[in-house]
Amino acid sequence: MADHIHTIDDHAGHDHEEHSGQSLLRAARTALTDAGEQWTDMRSAVFGQLMKSAAPVSAYDIAEDLTREREKRVAPNSVYRILDLFVRTNLANRIESANAYLVNRHPGCRHDCIFVICDQCGRAEHIDDDRLTDGLRNAAGSAGFGDLRTVVELRGVCSDCAARPPAAPPPA
Repeated sequence: MADHIHTIDDHAGHDHEEHSGQSLLRAARTALTDAGEQWTDMRSAVFGQLMKSAAPVSAYDIAEDLTREREKRVAPNSVYRILDLFVRTNLANRIESANAYLVNRHPGCRHDCIFVICDQCGRAEHIDDDRLTDGLRNAAGSAGFGDLRTVVELRGVCSDCAARPPAAPPPA
């Protein structure tokens, strides 16, 4: 998992535990119902698809996977509505540059995330650095902007891909 950088007060008043597996599913269900929403079978299925992927996943990919699993067509529009709800309730993050989504492994904790995305394998990680995102918010405020939604995405090559030998060129 990615390293997380926090200021002293980051942990006050909330749980910043990185969840996985059944713990993540329970935390997500709790966060959604605490927000006054229902945890339906379809919402659970969409969240399950998000949990499976280390790379951002599109609504179309989720719809295709669920259609195969359920042997019944799942419309991408339905998946988009659920993903929008997940973003609003902090269960998922939207990767703007890819129009794709990534599960939030600590749904009870709100931070402006900085995403690092591998250009080779598509893996994405997030880094919480409140000092950095607070600095961005302050700079935007000084420039006369308010009601901000911080979206920071960095692209590069992850350590796993960097360690792989380069692919051989195709035969001429």
